[in-house]
Formats: sequence, C-alpha cells, structure tokens
Amino acid sequence: MIELQQLSKRYRAGNVETTALDALDLQIEAGEYVAITGPSGCGKTSLLALLGLLDSPSSGLYRLQGEDVAGKSARELAAIRRGRIGFVFQSFNLIDELTVHDNVQLALRYGSMPPKAQRARVAEVLQRLGLEHRAAHHPSQLSGGQQQRVAIARAIAARPALLLADEPTGNLDSAHGQQVMRLLRELNDEGTTLVMVTHSAEHAALASRTVRLLDGRVLVDAHAEHAA
Repeated sequence: MIELQQLSKRYRAGNVETTALDALDLQIEAGEYVAITGPSGCGKTSLLALLGLLDSPSSGLYRLQGEDVAGKSARELAAIRRGRIGFVFQSFNLIDELTVHDNVQLALRYGSMPPKAQRARVAEVLQRLGLEHRAAHHPSQLSGGQQQRVAIARAIAARPALLLADEPTGNLDSAHGQQVMRLLRELNDEGTTLVMVTHSAEHAALASRTVRLLDGRVLVDAHAEHAA
C-alpha cells in the first residue's frame, strides 16, 4: 500500500532550514492499522501530510499502491487523492453553512458518481454512523462526538483504501473518544488501511502496529502482541 524510501522533508524560513523528516524508510501493508507516535516536533504531522498527498517531499521515494507519487504535480496529486484517501482531522473541518448531508456529500461531488447515487451513498454512511436523524442539521447543532462522526462519514463516503486520522479524539471527551476509536477499529477490520497520529498511549495500543518517530526518523517500529 505505502512504501517510503529515504523520504525527507525540509522547510526553509529565510536562511534557516528545518528538517522535519530525515531519510525516512517505512512500509505499510494494505489493511494495516498503524499508530504514529512521538513527541511534538518529531515529524508526525509532516509525515501524515506527505502520506495524504497534501505536501510533497524534498527528496526520496513515495509509492502509493505501487505508483510513484513523489514527483507529481499538485493537479495530479489531487486526482490521485480523490477517492483513494480519506482524512479525519482533530478539528473536524466541517462547513458550518452546510447541513450534515451536504458536508458528507462534498467528498463525492468531484468524482464520477451521479447525484442520485451520491445521495444514496450519503444516506448509507450516515445510517452506518447513527446520524441519519441528523442529516438536515448543521454542525453547530451537534455535539463534538457527533461532529467527529460526520467527519468520519465524509472521510469514508468515497470508500477510500487509505484513511488518515490526525489526533481524531483530541477535541472529544473520553466517552466520545472511545466511540470514535471503536468506529475506526471497525473500519480497519473491514479492510480499510488506517494510519493514525496520536499522543495517546492508550489509543496507540489499539493499533496493530506502532511507529514512534524522533527527530524525523523512525525510532521504534513494533507490532502489537494482540495482532500477532
């Protein structure tokens, strides 16, 4: 699914250059559930942005489903990202002016699915997440846990092969956080490859594999005992 070879990301501000990722090697197989951990500034967010094709590496190789994507243009990356990669963010990133239904449908509007099929798919995922009765509501009318479930519905609407989650429970209380973690586990059990950035040791322990970063490099890459 994912192959990184000597992948580096450097940022420059004036005469100062900062290395976020330093010749990183990593492979993630289809269907894995990988938690990316490490202290602040270790490169977790930069790695997730590169995996999601939201940013481009400074050097190195990135193959996604066998395709070398490291040197693609922004237009090409957007086309690859569409339908293949879903995102779940800590801040939900919902559009307040749109209803729950329309927020989820956004993930489908730039593909080839006809409008009628889009509406049917939105209804399907909202029912799956227990949100069908909230379809006409706006995000401001929902609890934090409900907003995150809407964000997950949007992320999986196009049936992506890869789901990227950036601190998906960071803005939730413990009960809603556990609910979201159970949902992510279910999606992975159904075959979705899941890569999650988290500061929570408890949530990282739920993954089948933990990759710990330090100074832009892989410090630990361990499979969980329960996944053996």
